[in-house]
Amino acid sequence: MKSRRAFIKSAAMGAAGVGIASSLPSFLQAEPKALFFKMAISQFSLASQFWMKKLDPLDFPAKAKNEFGIPGLDYCSMFFADKAKDQKYLAELKKRASDVGAYNLRIMIDGEGVLGDLDNTVRTKAIENHYKWMDAAAALGCPMIRVNVEGDGKPEDVAKASVDSLGRLIEYGSKQNVDVIVENHIGISCNGAWLAGVMKQVNSPHCGTLADFGNFCVNRTKPEAQTIDAYMKTKCLEEYDRYKGIAELMPYAKGIHAKTHIFDANGNDTETDFMRMFKIIKDSGFTGWCSIEYEGGVMRMYKKDDKYLDDDQGVMATKKLVEKVGAAVA
Repeated sequence: MKSRRAFIKSAAMGAAGVGIASSLPSFLQAEPKALFFKMAISQFSLASQFWMKKLDPLDFPAKAKNEFGIPGLDYCSMFFADKAKDQKYLAELKKRASDVGAYNLRIMIDGEGVLGDLDNTVRTKAIENHYKWMDAAAALGCPMIRVNVEGDGKPEDVAKASVDSLGRLIEYGSKQNVDVIVENHIGISCNGAWLAGVMKQVNSPHCGTLADFGNFCVNRTKPEAQTIDAYMKTKCLEEYDRYKGIAELMPYAKGIHAKTHIFDANGNDTETDFMRMFKIIKDSGFTGWCSIEYEGGVMRMYKKDDKYLDDDQGVMATKKLVEKVGAAVA
């Protein structure tokens, strides 16, 4: 007679062989290791599909949840730029997220002015341009918006202007429980120490960072025009250490962007050591939302290069990598 151990081993192997492991008693099933964070996706991961009109922004929640199995949603203002004040549209988008059991996390705002501009009049206009998106976030049930802080001038002067802008946005958002977070994204904000310094000066529980793995270019060639196509042709001349930068931003992080572009034969990102990055994140005590942001699909569209996976393939490859590494360091 077989021992209990032998029976269990034989039963598990046999069930796996015929594809019915999920029907085994719970004591025979290997439970996946729980992640220390929650999984989300940036809408920009599907940018090429939106720009080529292959996907309607209203269908983003269903695609994220039903096709990718990802519940958290980061929206991009650029994909519904004319809908910020359209209450009917926002209500429909909120309903579609609710219908599939997805969570509206934030709207990432771009193109609404320079919040670190040293001219108060220019800066005030930029601040006011963000108000409609804070209203939209409230309508969607998003607890925060993501903004950019940048500007020309001495770092300390741009920091002072940025602190002023963030303070005024926090004040406006407090009326509807919408917080403000800043991504290391453009210009001086790609310097981790500088952005961490801004957060320290703001010193508010209603302000934090969206720590992005890949946005650490502190010196880039100027685009010939203010278009995505022109920006794609620019080159990074100087990059801030991404691991140092993430470590500096994590004490203030209210979100993470796990950015990817190209994968090697083992499914690892070729630019970022995800194991090293997630150890930094885990050590920081972070337990919030980690958003997949795959940009290879945009590169594939503009550069016509097959070394980049398409949007859907890239999202799933990034998800698999994040889950593997996340479980390993949990």
